[in-house]
Amino acid sequence: MIDFVERHTALAVVVGSRAYGLHRPDSDHDRRGVFVAPTRAFWTLTKPPTHLDGPAEEQFSWEFERFCTLALQANPTVLEVLWSPLVESITDDGHALRAVRHSFLSQRVADSYGSYARDQLAKLANRRERTGEVDFKQAMHMIRLLTAGAHVLRTGEVLVDVSDQREELLAVRRGERPWPEVAAWAGRLQNDLAEAAAHTSLPRRPDVNAVDRVLVAVRERNLR
Repeated sequence: MIDFVERHTALAVVVGSRAYGLHRPDSDHDRRGVFVAPTRAFWTLTKPPTHLDGPAEEQFSWEFERFCTLALQANPTVLEVLWSPLVESITDDGHALRAVRHSFLSQRVADSYGSYARDQLAKLANRRERTGEVDFKQAMHMIRLLTAGAHVLRTGEVLVDVSDQREELLAVRRGERPWPEVAAWAGRLQNDLAEAAAHTSLPRRPDVNAVDRVLVAVRERNLR
């Protein structure tokens, strides 16, 4: 099955700390991609995989249709793939996908980014209550995600590179800011996210028709 990734990758990017501009010398190269299963592979009872790990370490790929479904739900991890500044490889199908990346955006961003960040905040608070410890790396990414959510609601662009906030965010990761201060910062960013959602120009729903047209064209192009 890994052959689907090795031979049919449409888009391969680096995400994570290196794309965020928050990497250190020992940081991993987190790779994410989109592969296109041959159209005829869907005609048998055994369907192609919706996602695959590998073949490299820290590499994960989605089949084109599954990727589109998740992106239409405003999944933050998936949307970052379309805006990553670190593109390692791209085909015509990958270019077609990136060409309609704004069609995936909608007001669902407020819920997806906000819900994920609230879940992270709750986990951090619960762990601190139970053990007295704080996962400051997780806290850093919660702050980053809240910032990114407000950004996309205001600008219609997914924020990946946050290197202009590198020192502030890495200070959180290093535990140099006490938890009450980080929690208060997260609270302000949640309010900012709500404010951005109230005034966003993003549509209520994503443009499913535009994405469908690309998906059909990709399936036709890969009918071999």
